Amino acid sequence: MNRFNASSPAAFVLLGFSDQPQLELVLLLVISSIYILTLLGNTTIILLSYLSPKLHTPMYFFLSNLSFLDLCFTTSIVPQMLWNLKGPEKTISYTGCVIQLYVISGLGSTECVLLSVMAYDRFNAICRPLHYGVIMHPKLLQHLAALAWISGFVESTVQTSLVFHLHLCSHHRVDDFMCEVPALIQIACEDTTFLENELSVATVLYVVTPLGLILISYCFIVRSVLKIKAREGRRKAFGTCGSHLIVVVLFFGTVTCVYIQPKSKYTQNHKRFLTLFYTIVTPSLNPLIYTLRNKEAKWAIKRLLAR
Repeated sequence: MNRFNASSPAAFVLLGFSDQPQLELVLLLVISSIYILTLLGNTTIILLSYLSPKLHTPMYFFLSNLSFLDLCFTTSIVPQMLWNLKGPEKTISYTGCVIQLYVISGLGSTECVLLSVMAYDRFNAICRPLHYGVIMHPKLLQHLAALAWISGFVESTVQTSLVFHLHLCSHHRVDDFMCEVPALIQIACEDTTFLENELSVATVLYVVTPLGLILISYCFIVRSVLKIKAREGRRKAFGTCGSHLIVVVLFFGTVTCVYIQPKSKYTQNHKRFLTLFYTIVTPSLNPLIYTLRNKEAKWAIKRLLAR
């Protein structure tokens, strides 16, 4: 097969859903609507967290980080995807592909770490309520948020460097709607064992480990909540964790299907829809989940609208 150095191609072809042209117009309309909801919802969360003194809490500090991350995440994918869906050309420039891979890998890894940090916050709120204010002080919040962002983009720097040092096949057709590591590995014209092993290690560090820490945190949370005798107290305790738990299930449920399940379990078409869910649908649901289940957020929205 013809090979070329990774620095030479002018563009990549993102095949996306081109094998199902009847879906493209539907996807264009649906994804446009979801993207608008994502922008409005996550911007609202950031504004509420900043403007409402009642929401100057650790939970909303991390939530505003998550909302900013989701805004960046969807914006790095959706505009290019909509452009490809609306016409016959489905290309992305070489530079655009490098930037997109770097950004989505960094933000995806950051989100995994950030969700585990948010679980740690909920653990302290439920299991150590008397010491919560002392433990989750502003400096620690900043350090934990910085840890999530820096660790995510360190991993992304390594992944992106390794991927674009591969010799790629001359057809440069990427069987996905965005530049993602598994799809780019498939068009390599050399042995990718090392890169696949590195991807497995990254999956353990940034998917399995955060998910494990979240599950451990919730084991302690459930044990503490069950010790509360008053039914109202138990309901309130579970309510403070319910929103985060729903977000964790939605995000990690689809990510693990894409990155951990055996290759034969899902067809490429199924994987595309799973990727579509965690990259585009989930960011639009996060603001709704947190605001609809939270009295303080609903109160802050009413007050902001009243102003």
